[in-house]
Amino acid sequence: MATHLGFGAGRMTLLRRVMALPDPQLSTPRVLGVDDFAIRRGQTYSTVLTCGEAHHVVDVLPTREAGPLAAWLTTHPGVEIICRDRAGAYAEGARLGAPSALQVADRFHLWQGLGRAVETCVAAHRDCLRSPSANDSPPLAARSPADPQDDADPAGRRAERKKAAHALVHELLDQGHSRRAIARRLGWGLNTVLRYAAARRWQDTFRENRPRPSRLDPYKPYLERRFAAGCTNVTQLHGELLAEHAPVTYQMVRAFIATLRSTPSGTPPPPPTVRQVTGWLTRHPTALAEQDRADLKDVLARCPELDTAAGHIRDFGEILTDRLGAALPTWITAVDASQLPGLTGFALHLLRGLDAVTAGLTLEWSSGGTEGAVNRIRRSRDSSMVVPDSNYSAR
Repeated sequence: MATHLGFGAGRMTLLRRVMALPDPQLSTPRVLGVDDFAIRRGQTYSTVLTCGEAHHVVDVLPTREAGPLAAWLTTHPGVEIICRDRAGAYAEGARLGAPSALQVADRFHLWQGLGRAVETCVAAHRDCLRSPSANDSPPLAARSPADPQDDADPAGRRAERKKAAHALVHELLDQGHSRRAIARRLGWGLNTVLRYAAARRWQDTFRENRPRPSRLDPYKPYLERRFAAGCTNVTQLHGELLAEHAPVTYQMVRAFIATLRSTPSGTPPPPPTVRQVTGWLTRHPTALAEQDRADLKDVLARCPELDTAAGHIRDFGEILTDRLGAALPTWITAVDASQLPGLTGFALHLLRGLDAVTAGLTLEWSSGGTEGAVNRIRRSRDSSMVVPDSNYSAR
């Protein structure tokens, strides 16, 4: 633009002039969004405040504790609605700094918390995922030496630490603490707490006892169906997956087809995983493939507890989608009566901030704009780490 307008100024001069302009004076928003973001993941976190109506950043606080948020709200009166996640620190800070403001729990975080509870519930009924024929124990002579039922429990100090950590996490879950609250209380990473919470046995926390995920996993049921239908050509199957933009290689498909060829024809298909059943239960039925709906129907027919859980999940989805927050206490009572692992703890934990959760399931406000601001902060931070080109360095 400077060249076209005939300005005899370089770009750095123009940038200095722009940076010298005063920051715009933003008024206190009526609807305030609050969320945390990582300065250094797992170590340093800050809090971003946004306007819930205009979706622009209002301020950034140095920590994600209750004190700075309460102080900011005290010095900026006028906030009427505060959209936040389920963090106890933000709830306390909002209560202290703006006691008359209405707190609104974010619907995305509520559904995310339900998904973790469903995974815990499905893991507790892992044995029900197998078909009756697969539940029959093979004779001792036919068992593989690597059968985990025949393996001794891991021993040593590492095993003792994992056993104690697993017991501690599940004890706190039974007391009604959320996984995020447990991570804060113990000073652990959230992913560590999630791993212990999802493991039904402490032995399952060892990486060697868990199957390693593969990019081919979502496409294995399709390959099994095509193989059973008589298509055994690896090149053709690989081409079909590539046509669907599957991120798989020829070697992945070849190795999996080799396992199918070595499997006796009478062997039943492997049971669905905990993660698969969790996905089936938390997705809308119309979003499931026909085979997935049939497999889920078989699982629910074998396990009355999971069938009850599926009903609770559908009811919560209707409350969330149709904004039926007034029906939440009835839902919590029904889930508490069913005494399902994971789900009952999640439902009772909602009572700790029932007003905010009810508002989140009733009003239109959410933390979507704040999440977008956090993503923009991440992108700008990542782009600022790019090494400048040689011309920039020379200037």
